[in-house]
Amino acid sequence: MPTHALKRPVLLALCACVLVAQSMVAAINLLIPQLSSSSLHPSHTEILWTVDAYVIVFAGLLVPAGALGDRYGRKGALLAGLALFAAGAATSALATGPAVLIAGRGLSGAGAALITPATLSILMQLSAPEHRARSMGAWTLSIGLGGAAGNLGGGLAGQFLTWRALFAVMVPLAAVLAVAVSATVPRTERSARSSPDPLGTLLLTAGLVAVLFGIIEGPTYGWTSARILGAFASGALLIAAFTLHALRSAAPLFDPRVFTSARLRAASLGTATGFFGLFSLFFVNSQYLQGVKGYGAAVTGVAIMPLVFGMAVAQKLATRWAGRPRAVIGTGLALIGLGLLGASTADAGTPYAVFVCWLLVISAGAGLSMPALTVGVVTSLPAHQAGLGSGLGTTARETGAALGVAVTGTVLSAHTDLLHGMGPALRTVGVVVLGATALVVAGYGRRPGKRRPEGARGTARATTRDPHPATTSQPYGR
Repeated sequence: MPTHALKRPVLLALCACVLVAQSMVAAINLLIPQLSSSSLHPSHTEILWTVDAYVIVFAGLLVPAGALGDRYGRKGALLAGLALFAAGAATSALATGPAVLIAGRGLSGAGAALITPATLSILMQLSAPEHRARSMGAWTLSIGLGGAAGNLGGGLAGQFLTWRALFAVMVPLAAVLAVAVSATVPRTERSARSSPDPLGTLLLTAGLVAVLFGIIEGPTYGWTSARILGAFASGALLIAAFTLHALRSAAPLFDPRVFTSARLRAASLGTATGFFGLFSLFFVNSQYLQGVKGYGAAVTGVAIMPLVFGMAVAQKLATRWAGRPRAVIGTGLALIGLGLLGASTADAGTPYAVFVCWLLVISAGAGLSMPALTVGVVTSLPAHQAGLGSGLGTTARETGAALGVAVTGTVLSAHTDLLHGMGPALRTVGVVVLGATALVVAGYGRRPGKRRPEGARGTARATTRDPHPATTSQPYGR
Protein backbone atom coordinates (compact mmCIF):
# COMPACT_ATOMS: atom_id res chain seq x y z
CA MET A 1 0.00 0.00 0.00
CA PRO A 2 1.51 3.36 -0.96
CA THR A 3 2.16 5.71 1.92
CA HIS A 4 0.26 8.56 0.23
CA ALA A 5 -3.04 6.63 0.13
CA LEU A 6 -4.71 8.48 3.03
CA LYS A 7 -7.82 10.24 1.72
CA ARG A 8 -10.12 12.59 3.62
CA PRO A 9 -13.04 10.09 3.88
CA VAL A 10 -10.62 7.53 5.35
CA LEU A 11 -9.29 10.03 7.88
CA LEU A 12 -12.82 11.05 8.90
CA ALA A 13 -13.97 7.45 9.30
CA LEU A 14 -10.97 6.49 11.43
CA CYS A 15 -11.21 9.59 13.61
CA ALA A 16 -14.95 9.01 14.11
CA CYS A 17 -14.25 5.46 15.31
CA VAL A 18 -11.72 6.53 17.93
CA LEU A 19 -13.97 9.44 18.99
CA VAL A 20 -16.87 7.07 19.73
CA ALA A 21 -14.64 4.57 21.56
CA GLN A 22 -13.18 7.34 23.74
CA SER A 23 -16.58 8.90 24.45
CA MET A 24 -17.73 5.91 26.47
CA VAL A 25 -14.91 6.41 28.97
CA ALA A 26 -16.42 9.71 30.14
CA ALA A 27 -20.13 9.40 29.35
CA ILE A 28 -20.92 7.01 32.18
CA ASN A 29 -19.70 9.41 34.87
CA LEU A 30 -22.63 11.81 34.42
CA LEU A 31 -25.12 8.92 34.62
CA ILE A 32 -24.04 7.64 38.04
CA PRO A 33 -26.90 9.37 39.94
CA GLN A 34 -29.49 7.92 37.54
CA LEU A 35 -27.93 4.45 37.66
CA SER A 36 -27.84 4.49 41.46
CA SER A 37 -31.60 5.09 41.65
CA SER A 38 -32.51 2.78 38.74
CA SER A 39 -34.49 -0.46 38.91
CA LEU A 40 -31.21 -2.41 38.84
CA HIS A 41 -30.51 -1.27 42.43
CA PRO A 42 -26.71 -1.51 42.06
CA SER A 43 -24.52 -1.37 45.15
CA HIS A 44 -21.75 1.19 45.51
CA THR A 45 -19.20 -1.43 44.45
CA GLU A 46 -21.28 -2.40 41.41
CA ILE A 47 -21.50 1.26 40.37
CA LEU A 48 -17.70 1.50 40.56
CA TRP A 49 -17.30 -1.61 38.44
CA THR A 50 -19.79 -0.27 35.90
CA VAL A 51 -17.51 2.74 35.50
CA ASP A 52 -14.20 0.88 35.72
CA ALA A 53 -14.86 -2.31 33.72
CA TYR A 54 -14.62 -0.47 30.41
CA VAL A 55 -11.32 1.22 31.28
CA ILE A 56 -9.66 -1.86 32.80
CA VAL A 57 -10.49 -4.14 29.85
CA PHE A 58 -9.78 -1.39 27.32
CA ALA A 59 -6.32 -0.56 28.68
CA GLY A 60 -5.41 -4.14 29.57
CA LEU A 61 -5.95 -5.45 26.02
CA LEU A 62 -4.47 -2.57 24.00
CA VAL A 63 -0.99 -4.00 23.43
CA PRO A 64 -2.04 -7.51 22.32
CA ALA A 65 -4.92 -6.02 20.30
CA GLY A 66 -2.46 -3.80 18.44
CA ALA A 67 -0.17 -6.76 17.74
CA LEU A 68 -3.17 -8.82 16.60
CA GLY A 69 -4.06 -6.16 14.04
CA ASP A 70 -0.48 -6.05 12.75
CA ARG A 71 -0.47 -9.78 12.09
CA TYR A 72 -4.02 -10.56 10.95
CA GLY A 73 -5.12 -7.28 9.40
CA ARG A 74 -5.75 -3.84 10.84
CA LYS A 75 -9.01 -3.22 8.99
CA GLY A 76 -10.32 -6.58 10.14
CA ALA A 77 -9.34 -5.77 13.72
CA LEU A 78 -11.14 -2.43 13.46
CA LEU A 79 -14.34 -4.02 12.14
CA ALA A 80 -14.19 -6.74 14.80
CA GLY A 81 -13.71 -4.04 17.43
CA LEU A 82 -16.79 -2.14 16.23
CA ALA A 83 -18.82 -5.36 16.37
CA LEU A 84 -17.69 -6.10 19.95
CA PHE A 85 -18.31 -2.49 20.96
CA ALA A 86 -21.88 -2.66 19.62
CA ALA A 87 -22.52 -6.06 21.24
CA GLY A 88 -21.35 -4.70 24.59
CA ALA A 89 -23.50 -1.59 24.26
CA ALA A 90 -26.57 -3.70 23.41
CA THR A 91 -25.88 -5.95 26.40
CA SER A 92 -25.66 -2.92 28.69
CA ALA A 93 -28.80 -1.33 27.25
CA LEU A 94 -30.82 -4.52 27.84
CA ALA A 95 -29.23 -5.37 31.21
CA THR A 96 -31.59 -6.92 33.78
CA GLY A 97 -29.06 -6.71 36.59
CA PRO A 98 -25.79 -5.03 37.57
CA ALA A 99 -23.69 -8.06 36.57
CA VAL A 100 -25.01 -7.98 33.00
CA LEU A 101 -24.44 -4.23 32.81
CA ILE A 102 -20.84 -4.65 33.96
CA ALA A 103 -20.28 -7.51 31.51
CA GLY A 104 -21.56 -5.33 28.67
CA ARG A 105 -19.20 -2.54 29.68
CA GLY A 106 -16.28 -4.96 29.66
CA LEU A 107 -17.25 -6.31 26.23
CA SER A 108 -17.41 -2.76 24.84
CA GLY A 109 -13.99 -2.09 26.39
CA ALA A 110 -12.58 -5.11 24.51
CA GLY A 111 -13.99 -3.66 21.30
CA ALA A 112 -12.42 -0.27 22.03
CA ALA A 113 -9.07 -2.02 22.59
CA LEU A 114 -9.23 -3.31 19.00
CA ILE A 115 -10.53 -0.03 17.56
CA THR A 116 -8.02 2.43 18.98
CA PRO A 117 -4.64 0.95 17.93
CA ALA A 118 -6.06 -0.18 14.59
CA THR A 119 -7.15 3.35 13.67
CA LEU A 120 -3.79 4.88 14.55
CA SER A 121 -1.85 2.10 12.84
CA ILE A 122 -3.84 2.49 9.62
CA LEU A 123 -3.20 6.25 9.68
CA MET A 124 0.52 5.63 10.08
CA GLN A 125 0.54 3.11 7.23
CA LEU A 126 -1.38 5.33 4.80
CA SER A 127 0.04 8.78 5.60
CA ALA A 128 2.95 10.15 3.64
CA PRO A 129 5.83 11.13 5.98
CA GLU A 130 5.27 14.85 5.47
CA HIS A 131 1.58 14.49 6.41
CA ARG A 132 1.90 12.26 9.48
CA ALA A 133 2.03 15.12 11.97
CA ARG A 134 -1.25 16.44 10.59
CA SER A 135 -2.84 12.99 10.70
CA MET A 136 -1.67 12.45 14.28
CA GLY A 137 -3.05 15.87 15.19
CA ALA A 138 -6.47 14.94 13.82
CA TRP A 139 -6.38 11.60 15.64
CA THR A 140 -5.43 13.10 19.00
CA LEU A 141 -8.01 15.87 18.55
CA SER A 142 -10.60 13.13 18.07
CA ILE A 143 -9.67 11.71 21.45
CA GLY A 144 -10.30 15.10 23.02
CA LEU A 145 -13.55 15.42 21.09
CA GLY A 146 -14.50 11.96 22.34
CA GLY A 147 -14.08 13.04 25.95
CA ALA A 148 -16.15 16.17 25.37
CA ALA A 149 -18.80 14.27 23.39
CA GLY A 150 -19.01 11.68 26.16
CA ASN A 151 -19.59 14.37 28.77
CA LEU A 152 -22.19 16.08 26.58
CA GLY A 153 -23.96 12.84 25.66
CA GLY A 154 -23.94 11.60 29.23
CA GLY A 155 -25.27 14.93 30.46
CA LEU A 156 -28.08 15.04 27.89
CA ALA A 157 -29.06 11.42 28.57
CA GLY A 158 -28.94 12.00 32.32
CA GLN A 159 -31.21 15.03 32.15
CA PHE A 160 -33.61 14.26 29.30
CA LEU A 161 -33.39 10.52 28.52
CA THR A 162 -32.29 7.39 30.39
CA TRP A 163 -29.00 5.59 30.85
CA ARG A 164 -30.33 2.78 28.64
CA ALA A 165 -30.81 5.26 25.78
CA LEU A 166 -27.13 6.21 25.85
CA PHE A 167 -26.05 2.59 25.41
CA ALA A 168 -28.77 1.86 22.87
CA VAL A 169 -27.72 4.69 20.54
CA MET A 170 -24.21 3.26 20.38
CA VAL A 171 -25.44 0.16 18.53
CA PRO A 172 -26.66 1.84 15.29
CA LEU A 173 -23.81 4.33 15.55
CA ALA A 174 -21.25 1.49 15.55
CA ALA A 175 -23.09 -0.10 12.61
CA VAL A 176 -22.88 3.15 10.60
CA LEU A 177 -19.17 3.40 11.38
CA ALA A 178 -18.62 -0.21 10.29
CA VAL A 179 -20.28 0.55 6.93
CA ALA A 180 -18.13 3.68 6.54
CA VAL A 181 -14.94 1.74 7.34
CA SER A 182 -15.87 -1.07 4.94
CA ALA A 183 -16.53 1.40 2.13
CA THR A 184 -13.62 3.81 2.57
CA VAL A 185 -10.70 2.24 4.44
CA PRO A 186 -8.27 0.16 2.34
CA ARG A 187 -6.57 -2.91 3.72
CA THR A 188 -2.96 -2.39 4.74
CA GLU A 189 -0.17 -4.91 4.37
CA ARG A 190 -0.07 -7.50 7.14
CA SER A 191 3.11 -8.19 9.02
CA ALA A 192 4.24 -11.81 8.91
CA ARG A 193 6.91 -10.93 11.48
CA SER A 194 4.41 -9.92 14.18
CA SER A 195 3.73 -12.80 16.54
CA PRO A 196 0.52 -13.46 18.51
CA ASP A 197 2.62 -15.07 21.31
CA PRO A 198 -0.26 -16.54 23.40
CA LEU A 199 1.78 -16.97 26.59
CA GLY A 200 3.29 -13.49 26.37
CA THR A 201 -0.13 -12.00 25.65
CA LEU A 202 -1.63 -13.74 28.68
CA LEU A 203 1.18 -12.64 31.01
CA LEU A 204 1.22 -9.03 29.84
CA THR A 205 -2.57 -8.63 29.78
CA ALA A 206 -2.98 -10.13 33.25
CA GLY A 207 -0.15 -7.96 34.58
CA LEU A 208 -1.60 -4.75 33.13
CA VAL A 209 -5.10 -5.57 34.40
CA ALA A 210 -3.74 -6.21 37.90
CA VAL A 211 -1.82 -2.92 37.95
CA LEU A 212 -4.80 -0.98 36.58
CA PHE A 213 -7.09 -2.59 39.15
CA GLY A 214 -4.72 -1.44 41.89
CA ILE A 215 -4.58 2.11 40.51
CA ILE A 216 -8.31 2.49 39.97
CA GLU A 217 -9.47 0.82 43.19
CA GLY A 218 -6.69 2.23 45.42
CA PRO A 219 -8.74 5.20 46.67
CA THR A 220 -11.70 2.91 47.44
CA TYR A 221 -9.94 0.15 49.40
CA GLY A 222 -6.93 2.14 50.62
CA TRP A 223 -3.47 2.17 49.08
CA THR A 224 -2.00 0.01 51.87
CA SER A 225 -4.82 -2.55 51.94
CA ALA A 226 -3.97 -6.19 51.28
CA ARG A 227 -6.15 -6.24 48.17
CA ILE A 228 -4.40 -3.28 46.52
CA LEU A 229 -0.87 -4.26 47.54
CA GLY A 230 -1.61 -7.77 46.28
CA ALA A 231 -2.80 -6.38 42.96
CA PHE A 232 0.36 -4.32 42.50
CA ALA A 233 2.61 -7.22 43.53
CA SER A 234 0.81 -9.61 41.17
CA GLY A 235 1.02 -7.11 38.34
CA ALA A 236 4.74 -6.56 38.87
CA LEU A 237 5.44 -10.30 38.96
CA LEU A 238 3.38 -10.98 35.83
CA ILE A 239 5.03 -8.15 33.88
CA ALA A 240 8.46 -9.36 35.03
CA ALA A 241 7.53 -12.87 33.87
CA PHE A 242 6.47 -11.46 30.51
CA THR A 243 9.80 -9.63 30.20
CA LEU A 244 11.80 -12.80 30.90
CA HIS A 245 9.64 -14.79 28.49
CA ALA A 246 9.96 -12.17 25.73
CA LEU A 247 13.76 -11.95 26.07
CA ARG A 248 14.06 -15.74 25.71
CA SER A 249 11.43 -16.24 23.02
CA ALA A 250 12.30 -16.43 19.34
CA ALA A 251 8.96 -14.76 18.45
CA PRO A 252 7.77 -12.57 21.36
CA LEU A 253 4.76 -10.27 21.39
CA PHE A 254 7.32 -7.46 21.38
CA ASP A 255 10.94 -7.03 22.40
CA PRO A 256 11.12 -5.30 25.83
CA ARG A 257 14.49 -3.85 24.79
CA VAL A 258 12.60 -1.22 22.81
CA PHE A 259 12.42 0.66 26.11
CA THR A 260 16.18 1.19 26.07
CA SER A 261 15.29 4.06 23.73
CA ALA A 262 15.35 7.29 25.74
CA ARG A 263 13.00 8.85 23.19
CA LEU A 264 10.41 6.08 23.59
CA ARG A 265 10.58 6.30 27.39
CA ALA A 266 10.22 10.08 27.24
CA ALA A 267 7.31 9.95 24.78
CA SER A 268 5.52 7.29 26.86
CA LEU A 269 6.05 9.28 30.07
CA GLY A 270 4.87 12.46 28.34
CA THR A 271 1.72 10.76 27.05
CA ALA A 272 0.92 9.41 30.51
CA THR A 273 1.68 12.79 32.08
CA GLY A 274 -0.64 14.71 29.77
CA PHE A 275 -3.57 12.41 30.44
CA PHE A 276 -2.72 12.28 34.14
CA GLY A 277 -3.40 16.01 34.23
CA LEU A 278 -6.38 15.98 31.86
CA PHE A 279 -8.31 13.26 33.68
CA SER A 280 -7.63 14.84 37.05
CA LEU A 281 -9.40 17.89 35.63
CA PHE A 282 -12.20 15.78 34.12
CA PHE A 283 -12.74 14.05 37.47
CA VAL A 284 -13.38 17.27 39.40
CA ASN A 285 -14.73 19.43 36.57
CA SER A 286 -18.24 17.99 36.31
CA GLN A 287 -18.51 17.72 40.10
CA TYR A 288 -17.46 21.35 40.49
CA LEU A 289 -19.84 22.65 37.83
CA GLN A 290 -22.79 20.61 39.14
CA GLY A 291 -22.18 20.45 42.87
CA VAL A 292 -20.61 23.87 43.47
CA LYS A 293 -21.84 26.06 40.60
CA GLY A 294 -25.27 24.40 40.48
CA TYR A 295 -25.35 23.58 36.74
CA GLY A 296 -27.60 20.82 35.42
CA ALA A 297 -26.13 17.73 33.77
CA ALA A 298 -26.80 18.95 30.22
CA VAL A 299 -25.45 22.45 30.90
CA THR A 300 -22.35 20.86 32.47
CA GLY A 301 -21.75 18.90 29.27
CA VAL A 302 -21.95 22.10 27.23
CA ALA A 303 -19.78 24.03 29.71
CA ILE A 304 -16.92 21.58 29.13
CA MET A 305 -16.91 22.14 25.35
CA PRO A 306 -14.30 24.97 25.39
CA LEU A 307 -11.75 22.22 25.99
CA VAL A 308 -12.32 21.16 22.40
CA PHE A 309 -11.72 24.65 21.00
CA GLY A 310 -8.41 25.01 22.81
CA MET A 311 -7.23 21.63 21.52
CA ALA A 312 -8.31 22.38 17.95
CA VAL A 313 -6.48 25.71 17.74
CA ALA A 314 -3.32 24.40 19.41
CA GLN A 315 -3.30 21.29 17.24
CA LYS A 316 -2.85 23.46 14.13
CA LEU A 317 0.17 25.11 15.74
CA ALA A 318 1.54 21.70 16.71
CA THR A 319 1.33 20.59 13.07
CA ARG A 320 3.17 23.71 11.93
CA TRP A 321 5.96 23.14 14.48
CA ALA A 322 6.16 19.36 14.07
CA GLY A 323 9.89 19.58 13.33
CA ARG A 324 10.58 20.80 16.89
CA PRO A 325 9.02 18.10 19.06
CA ARG A 326 11.06 18.86 22.17
CA ALA A 327 9.93 22.49 22.35
CA VAL A 328 6.33 21.70 21.41
CA ILE A 329 6.01 18.87 23.95
CA GLY A 330 7.72 20.80 26.74
CA THR A 331 5.54 23.87 26.18
CA GLY A 332 2.35 21.83 25.92
CA LEU A 333 2.90 19.78 29.06
CA ALA A 334 3.97 22.89 31.00
CA LEU A 335 0.71 24.60 29.97
CA ILE A 336 -1.26 21.63 31.32
CA GLY A 337 0.55 21.87 34.66
CA LEU A 338 0.21 25.65 34.91
CA GLY A 339 -3.44 25.50 33.88
CA LEU A 340 -4.16 23.00 36.65
CA LEU A 341 -2.49 25.30 39.17
CA GLY A 342 -4.68 28.14 37.91
CA ALA A 343 -7.85 26.01 38.04
CA SER A 344 -7.00 25.06 41.63
CA THR A 345 -7.81 28.64 42.68
CA ALA A 346 -11.48 28.28 41.65
CA ASP A 347 -14.14 28.39 44.35
CA ALA A 348 -17.90 28.92 44.59
CA GLY A 349 -17.56 32.60 43.71
CA THR A 350 -15.30 32.17 40.67
CA PRO A 351 -17.08 33.33 37.48
CA TYR A 352 -17.40 30.70 34.79
CA ALA A 353 -15.58 33.03 32.37
CA VAL A 354 -12.50 32.97 34.62
CA PHE A 355 -12.66 29.20 35.14
CA VAL A 356 -13.00 28.58 31.41
CA CYS A 357 -9.79 30.53 30.78
CA TRP A 358 -7.91 27.87 32.76
CA LEU A 359 -9.72 25.16 30.80
CA LEU A 360 -8.47 26.77 27.59
CA VAL A 361 -4.88 26.87 28.87
CA ILE A 362 -5.02 23.17 29.77
CA SER A 363 -6.65 22.16 26.48
CA ALA A 364 -4.15 24.23 24.49
CA GLY A 365 -1.35 22.37 26.24
CA ALA A 366 -2.91 19.04 25.32
CA GLY A 367 -3.42 20.12 21.71
CA LEU A 368 0.23 21.17 21.43
CA SER A 369 1.88 18.16 23.05
CA MET A 370 -0.22 15.11 22.21
CA PRO A 371 0.32 14.86 18.41
CA ALA A 372 4.13 14.97 18.80
CA LEU A 373 4.03 12.51 21.71
CA THR A 374 1.85 10.12 19.70
CA VAL A 375 4.29 10.25 16.78
CA GLY A 376 7.19 9.76 19.21
CA VAL A 377 5.75 6.54 20.60
CA VAL A 378 4.48 4.99 17.37
CA THR A 379 7.58 5.71 15.28
CA SER A 380 9.89 4.29 17.94
CA LEU A 381 8.96 0.83 16.67
CA PRO A 382 9.52 -0.57 13.16
CA ALA A 383 6.82 0.17 10.59
CA HIS A 384 5.51 -3.42 10.60
CA GLN A 385 4.69 -3.02 14.32
CA ALA A 386 2.67 0.19 14.00
CA GLY A 387 -0.35 -1.39 15.69
CA LEU A 388 1.78 -2.56 18.60
CA GLY A 389 3.31 0.92 18.90
CA SER A 390 -0.10 2.56 18.97
CA GLY A 391 -1.17 0.01 21.60
CA LEU A 392 1.81 0.94 23.78
CA GLY A 393 1.06 4.64 23.40
CA THR A 394 -2.62 4.23 24.23
CA THR A 395 -1.75 2.03 27.21
CA ALA A 396 0.43 4.86 28.53
CA ARG A 397 -2.46 7.26 27.89
CA GLU A 398 -5.04 5.17 29.76
CA THR A 399 -2.66 4.38 32.62
CA GLY A 400 -1.96 8.08 33.07
CA ALA A 401 -5.69 8.80 33.01
CA ALA A 402 -6.37 6.15 35.66
CA LEU A 403 -3.57 7.54 37.84
CA GLY A 404 -4.93 11.07 37.48
CA VAL A 405 -8.36 10.01 38.71
CA ALA A 406 -6.87 7.87 41.51
CA VAL A 407 -4.54 10.56 42.85
CA THR A 408 -7.23 13.23 42.64
CA GLY A 409 -9.75 10.99 44.38
CA THR A 410 -7.27 10.19 47.14
CA VAL A 411 -6.54 13.86 47.86
CA LEU A 412 -10.26 14.72 47.77
CA SER A 413 -11.07 11.95 50.26
CA ALA A 414 -8.77 13.62 52.80
CA HIS A 415 -10.99 16.75 52.86
CA THR A 416 -14.50 17.39 54.06
CA ASP A 417 -16.02 18.18 50.67
CA LEU A 418 -15.22 18.92 47.04
CA LEU A 419 -14.97 22.66 47.57
CA HIS A 420 -12.18 22.26 50.13
CA GLY A 421 -10.45 19.36 48.39
CA MET A 422 -10.49 20.49 44.75
CA GLY A 423 -7.75 23.10 45.17
CA PRO A 424 -5.23 20.81 46.93
CA ALA A 425 -6.00 17.97 44.50
CA LEU A 426 -5.41 20.05 41.36
CA ARG A 427 -2.31 21.67 42.87
CA THR A 428 -0.85 18.25 43.66
CA VAL A 429 -1.46 17.00 40.14
CA GLY A 430 -0.20 20.26 38.60
CA VAL A 431 3.10 20.04 40.47
CA VAL A 432 3.53 16.40 39.45
CA VAL A 433 2.84 17.32 35.80
CA LEU A 434 5.46 20.07 35.87
CA GLY A 435 8.03 17.76 37.47
CA ALA A 436 7.38 15.02 34.92
CA THR A 437 7.60 17.59 32.12
CA ALA A 438 11.21 18.28 33.06
CA LEU A 439 12.00 14.55 32.77
CA VAL A 440 10.26 14.32 29.38
CA VAL A 441 12.14 17.31 27.98
CA ALA A 442 15.42 15.84 29.25
CA GLY A 443 14.59 12.51 27.56
CA TYR A 444 13.94 14.25 24.25
CA GLY A 445 17.31 15.95 24.56
CA ARG A 446 19.21 12.66 24.46
CA ARG A 447 21.19 12.03 21.30
CA PRO A 448 20.10 8.84 19.52
CA GLY A 449 22.56 6.06 19.03
CA LYS A 450 22.64 3.00 16.82
CA ARG A 451 19.59 0.81 16.34
CA ARG A 452 19.73 -2.53 18.05
CA PRO A 453 18.53 -5.60 16.25
CA GLU A 454 14.77 -6.14 16.36
CA GLY A 455 14.87 -9.83 17.16
CA ALA A 456 14.68 -10.93 20.76
CA ARG A 457 17.85 -12.97 20.23
CA GLY A 458 19.65 -10.28 18.30
CA THR A 459 18.73 -11.57 14.85
CA ALA A 460 19.50 -8.88 12.29
CA ARG A 461 16.54 -7.71 10.24
CA ALA A 462 16.33 -5.18 7.47
CA THR A 463 14.63 -1.91 8.35
CA THR A 464 13.67 1.07 6.23
CA ARG A 465 14.50 4.45 7.70
CA ASP A 466 11.89 7.17 7.21
CA PRO A 467 13.64 10.11 5.57
CA HIS A 468 11.38 12.68 7.20
CA PRO A 469 13.08 14.00 10.35
CA ALA A 470 9.87 14.57 12.29
CA THR A 471 8.71 10.98 11.91
CA THR A 472 11.84 8.90 11.69
CA SER A 473 11.67 5.72 13.73
CA GLN A 474 13.72 6.20 16.85
CA PRO A 475 16.51 3.78 17.71
CA TYR A 476 16.12 1.30 20.52
CA GLY A 477 19.32 2.42 22.16
CA ARG A 478 20.35 5.86 23.27
